[in-house]
Amino acid sequence: MIKLVLIALISLLLSGDNDVHRYVKNTNDKFNSIDDYQVQMTVKLDVPAFRMAKKRYKVYYKKPDKIKVKARGFGILPKTGLFTSPNDNFDNLENLRVSNYRDSDNINDIMIVGDLIVDSLKLEMPNEYSRLAFDPIVEVKVDTLNWVIKNVTTKLDTLKLFQIENFYDTYDNKYYMPKRSIVKYFIKDKKFFNWLNKDAGNIIGKNAAMPENNSTVEGTIIVDYKKYKINKGIKDKVFN
Repeated sequence: MIKLVLIALISLLLSGDNDVHRYVKNTNDKFNSIDDYQVQMTVKLDVPAFRMAKKRYKVYYKKPDKIKVKARGFGILPKTGLFTSPNDNFDNLENLRVSNYRDSDNINDIMIVGDLIVDSLKLEMPNEYSRLAFDPIVEVKVDTLNWVIKNVTTKLDTLKLFQIENFYDTYDNKYYMPKRSIVKYFIKDKKFFNWLNKDAGNIIGKNAAMPENNSTVEGTIIVDYKKYKINKGIKDKVFN
């Protein structure tokens, strides 16, 4: 009897691992079905103590990892999660598992949860205590009908740190691509804010300031995508 229970438990665990592997593979395969694209991005910031006019970029992408961004003057374009493949993002997580998340309005959505590998951030921690105390989890919402990532939320305990939400549309009658991404961050600790602002200014915005009170700082970056040209063939010299 005990042996049967153990076999059942092992089978259940292996099944869960296989589900995660399949979800990640299918999402990554969908991402890699796009060989190249050109798109116009408009970025709008709502960040405390930081001002930047709405900015327009022309972005070129060619798989696996070639990116060219053209813009006039100063601007901020959040790179985290927008251009990296699902495999690259999931490689920054460990202990991946499928949660019991369910959405009655979006029955094809599932949630993959993982522990963030802090060393993968390539950020210098203020001290060893900060490294030990910084133990965030990441929730990744996957649309298993279209195999795209709809939401990525990074949490420390129950507090949100970062969130990227993607909205999609169909282009050229066959390519399911982002039409809008909303990047949000939520930070309460002043020392942590100052450290993070220094090392990840492309996400938060250079010279952003933490209020003197203990309120949570919330910043938003909205990226709109327009005028896609997908799989038209982009020459390598564009990225030189």
